[in-house]
Amino acid sequence: MGKITGFLEHERIEEGYAPAAERVKHYKEFVIGLDNEQAKVQGARCMDCGTPFCNNGCPVNNIIPDFNDLVYRQDWQSAFAVLDSTNNFPEFTGRICPAPCEAACVLNVNDDPVGIKSLEHAIIDRAWDEGWVQARPAKHKTGKKVAVVGAGPAGLAAAQQLARAGHDVTVFEKNDRVGGLLRYGIPDFKMEKSHIDRRVEQMKAEGVVFRTGVVVGAAKDPLGKGSKVTNLAKETVTPEQLDKAFDAVLLTGGAEQSRDLPVPGRDLDGVHFAMEFLPQQNRVNAGDKVKGQIRADGKHVIVIGGGDTGSDCVGTSNRHGAASVVQFELMPRPPEEENRPLTWPYWPIKLRTSSSHEEGCEREFAISTKELIGEKGKVTGLKTVHVEFKDGKFVEVAGTEKTYKADLVLLAMGFVSPVAAVLDAFGVEKDARGNAKASVDFTGGYATNVPKVFAAGDMRRGQSLVVWAIREGRQAARAVDEFLMGFSDLPR
Repeated sequence: MGKITGFLEHERIEEGYAPAAERVKHYKEFVIGLDNEQAKVQGARCMDCGTPFCNNGCPVNNIIPDFNDLVYRQDWQSAFAVLDSTNNFPEFTGRICPAPCEAACVLNVNDDPVGIKSLEHAIIDRAWDEGWVQARPAKHKTGKKVAVVGAGPAGLAAAQQLARAGHDVTVFEKNDRVGGLLRYGIPDFKMEKSHIDRRVEQMKAEGVVFRTGVVVGAAKDPLGKGSKVTNLAKETVTPEQLDKAFDAVLLTGGAEQSRDLPVPGRDLDGVHFAMEFLPQQNRVNAGDKVKGQIRADGKHVIVIGGGDTGSDCVGTSNRHGAASVVQFELMPRPPEEENRPLTWPYWPIKLRTSSSHEEGCEREFAISTKELIGEKGKVTGLKTVHVEFKDGKFVEVAGTEKTYKADLVLLAMGFVSPVAAVLDAFGVEKDARGNAKASVDFTGGYATNVPKVFAAGDMRRGQSLVVWAIREGRQAARAVDEFLMGFSDLPR
């Protein structure tokens, strides 16, 4: 513990933002990270408590008190070594993780928690700048071949771990670039894609082979009837081909089936899923030409869904130059501050205002859309009503009906399951929510009912955080390694 009284002497220091009026003019990152002195002060606030709940609050079990102390002591290279031992991609989590570790911080019981996420961000950015992030190819090869299906954070973490264990790893990705929802879901202003690209180069140097534009599934209509993604793919690989060519297959695709809004007028032009809207802008930012891009310029935009995806739609709409942006949330407005004695160390329910909200957005809570209305086939508005939760269901509040003007409606209500056709092609059993059924027991963990086929990430656990995807990828890699070799030296 660097400074015993640090948590008494110093206040939490937040990362800064470029001014809203400036940052909405571009799609670059705008977070102003901590400088050396600020990071040192933040690290000094860590209490080095006897039971560090932050470790368990973090899905990848980052060794947080240790790297906090090392930053305080200004031993940045050792801090990176500690961080790198548990997290393959801190530059992802340091930017877009909601930081459940901070909610679990012991200091959070009655004070502001340590800025763990900002320290993680500072450590990994410095590590890249100093050249400490290096490829670590395996010294000995096993001769075993593993196919990883899906190049999102779960697949990338698993592929890196398996390659470092000495296996020959091939990652199959249906899109034209690696990254999954990191690439085509998270806006560039939250995480620029150069962070993915340099990790891909590191992994290639470690022996990982990437095959993009490849759909894995049935030879005919591999992603199900009408899938728009299928048109992007150049090649289809069947489960039978993977079974013949590889010793193990790990399915790490995302939970990509968006939750729909079954109300009258759903088929009007101008009503789109968030995951139709957001990827297009990311492709444009990457230099692609997108025909008929969905844009919010000069439009009255309604975003239905109060989570992070909805917030991303708000930020992107503001950058397009929307006339107005309103975000709907079905649940009631949460409190400004959580009831800490009741919720700590668990993730609390409280009002969260994102940087996108601060750029311009009206927020409506406890509101439900009854009907989408339009003229000549195009959406022009929504009919809504306020609701309250009674006896286990939402009940309309009489006299609260209202009509909102809307030229563009974005559905950001979360995701319900993976693409069923992929699991069906492999014959993988599904749970009640449509996810791949695979336990996480240490014996046979992440294995499906199909011999030598494993599943991890959103495809197994459902929609979740990037940090959970990394955890699942790492643990699944260990399970696959143990399956192939009879034992594993990879960390759990």
